[in-house]
Amino acid sequence: MGSIPAANVPRIDVSPLFGDDKEKKLEVAKAIDAASRGSGFFYAVNTGVDLPKLSSETKKFHMSMTDEEKWQLAIRAYNKDHQSQIRCGYYLSIPGKKAVESFCYLTPEFTSEHPRIANPTPMHEVNVWPEEEKHPGFRDFAEGYYRDVFGLSKALLRGYALALDKEEDFFSRHFRLTDTLSSVVLIRYPYIEDYPEPAIKTAEDGTKLSFEWHEDVSLITVLYQSDVQNLQVQTPQGWMDIEPDDTGFLINCGSYMAHITDDYYPAPIHRVKWVNAERQSLPFFVNLGWEDTINPWNPAHADATPDKPSISYGEYLHGGLAGLIKKNGQT
Repeated sequence: MGSIPAANVPRIDVSPLFGDDKEKKLEVAKAIDAASRGSGFFYAVNTGVDLPKLSSETKKFHMSMTDEEKWQLAIRAYNKDHQSQIRCGYYLSIPGKKAVESFCYLTPEFTSEHPRIANPTPMHEVNVWPEEEKHPGFRDFAEGYYRDVFGLSKALLRGYALALDKEEDFFSRHFRLTDTLSSVVLIRYPYIEDYPEPAIKTAEDGTKLSFEWHEDVSLITVLYQSDVQNLQVQTPQGWMDIEPDDTGFLINCGSYMAHITDDYYPAPIHRVKWVNAERQSLPFFVNLGWEDTINPWNPAHADATPDKPSISYGEYLHGGLAGLIKKNGQT
């Protein structure tokens, strides 16, 4: 194979989205619009989130977890004793078969007293955490990061709303810390001297992959990753590399955004190349609340009514995650 060209992934200063200057916010919105209708990706910079701390605290957590602790926190797909843990908890590596591992958690507002926990609703779970004495400060850091990235995401949604010629709160009115279904996933891709062949997939074009092509199941995705090139996006010109940049968050639309905008903002199809390097991939999947519903419309043709049903976010997420697992396997 020849060298793969790099996709156009602009860096956008999103700091105006936190302020009151409408003209500057519209400038950001214009840049978001161009990126969303281009490669589908952009880097958000000047976010106010301490990225070096995010990386260092996550590395400390991953490197200090024992196999026993991971098993005690494992989701039901790995530990059948944990029937209530569908989303929250540890996703294990499988020696010789699967190298990637991760830890997922939801909003800190999901306590045992939360109405949708007390009266069980799919996709809602109380977070599980490692023991404080063994991992001092990790839970406080992780919950603080959730609130920080939630705030950033709310600002980004204001930008997307303006880009689509809507009121600033068009999306964010449905995005509440108290009931969002958003998740943080702390993914570790390890370096392994003798990397297991079953953990490496091969695409039709011969590219070795860690995770096959997919669209994100989200409204938008807010991703921090190590400065190691691994992502590729499908374009009309073929697959292109997304250059890494650990000084910002990589942003893209998920398939719910594509659905409600009648693919005006598509969910870019992308894949993860296999790279034998110790690296992090830390996505925040921006999701609305269980009953929130945004009716589809066509931003390019305001008078046209898309032939697409209105889908509540809970129905969308429940089906979308199941479909992703069916296609690409349990992560």
